[in-house]
Amino acid sequence: MDHTDLYINGRWQPGAEGARFDVVNPATETVLASVASAEIADANAALDAAETAMKDWAARTPRQRSEVLRKAWELMTARLDTFAHLITLENGKAGADAMGEATYAAEFFRWFAEEAVRADGILTHAPASGARIMVQHKPAGLAVLITPWNYPAAMGTRKIAPALAAGCGVIIKPASETPLTMLALMPLLEEAGVPPGLVNVLPSRRTGALVDHMLHDPRVRVVSFTGSTGVGRKLLHSAADQVLKPAMELGGNAPLIVCHDADIEEAVAGTMLAKMRNLGEACTAANRIYVHDSVAAEYTRRLSAAMSELKVGDGSDPSVDVGPLVNADTRDKVAGFVQDALAKGARLECGGDIPAGKGYFYPPTVLSNVPETADCVHDEIFGPVAAIQTFQDEDDAITRANATEYGLVAYVFSRDMKRALQLCERLEYGMVGLNRGLVSDPAAPFGGVKQSGLGREGGHEGMLEFMETQYISASW
Repeated sequence: MDHTDLYINGRWQPGAEGARFDVVNPATETVLASVASAEIADANAALDAAETAMKDWAARTPRQRSEVLRKAWELMTARLDTFAHLITLENGKAGADAMGEATYAAEFFRWFAEEAVRADGILTHAPASGARIMVQHKPAGLAVLITPWNYPAAMGTRKIAPALAAGCGVIIKPASETPLTMLALMPLLEEAGVPPGLVNVLPSRRTGALVDHMLHDPRVRVVSFTGSTGVGRKLLHSAADQVLKPAMELGGNAPLIVCHDADIEEAVAGTMLAKMRNLGEACTAANRIYVHDSVAAEYTRRLSAAMSELKVGDGSDPSVDVGPLVNADTRDKVAGFVQDALAKGARLECGGDIPAGKGYFYPPTVLSNVPETADCVHDEIFGPVAAIQTFQDEDDAITRANATEYGLVAYVFSRDMKRALQLCERLEYGMVGLNRGLVSDPAAPFGGVKQSGLGREGGHEGMLEFMETQYISASW
């Protein structure tokens, strides 16, 4: 690996105390690289660099910032194979899935290159006083970005691009399991014209202490985090001390509803995408599948056949559809969900056994007759397990779908568009996929309600998370 040190102020350097940690290939359990681990002194250096660089960057015209982001998109698009290969090595996902992530990640640079010039304000008259009301958006300040291991490229660019478009400097803390992709992105940003110090990357095994320190630095004004709801709550506590702007994309427990009039072929294809994209290691993954009694047998048969046809193996093999889970703990947790469901009365339709040998593999698995008491109904599975329940009444399906503290995304399959849209409006979720198993798009506001987070990423809203609104009352 070319870059395994910290990236601070445009330079590669070891951590202040010289500590390092290993990054492991989840398909082979071999060490890919030893990466520098950041300490508090490194965080201070990164904050100093970002503060200095941001002064010039925020003063640039929106078009100048836009051109840099556009160049980043062009450069990343030309190197998708390289990034996809690196994603597969450290995350494990199969080649096609990794290429999909790399392409998606690059698109955030193009989208926010276009949004950078659209931070529109308003000029109007106050109805009573006649004073001019001037409203404009300004860069909020330094942003701390904390990214997860399941999308090592896309979760970074989804935060970096809007922050730079808004005029902010950033410090990125990538997940310890997958820091290599984010480090590899830095030379590309340099080539695109991002000035030294504006973007800094701090891998670390001391995540809690490092992030808490930065969130209590008065120069930091935004914290953007993607990860579990439990960690998000802790970060919100820390952010409250400095009254930071929080952008939190947290956990999910996505329901997928297949109505009696659904196109079953379309529903199965959508489920495969909603369930198996990124091997189910996604907060958007379909977690609870509710199928109408009248179509449950056909749906289950077709879904089980499709899942059984997927080839499991090292994602670097082009013929492989399903790579390993990210680590042994994740694999064992997924296996535990399956065993719990079976012990409580679920029926195994396919999969369900951990294969022998190296690598954190778990086969695509379908469970039917899953009881409401099963742990996988209430917690994110985060793996390739489809848990099917049935319903007779759509009101009951909606009630069960909403019976969770999470509210990130839901899916509905029906050919009756009027009723389907009525169902969508009753779902307590920030996003709904209607006859689609994919909702993520750089042009759309991604985010949830309830315990699934605050704020939005993507769309025009994604840039506003890194901006403050200023109002000027003027007379002339």
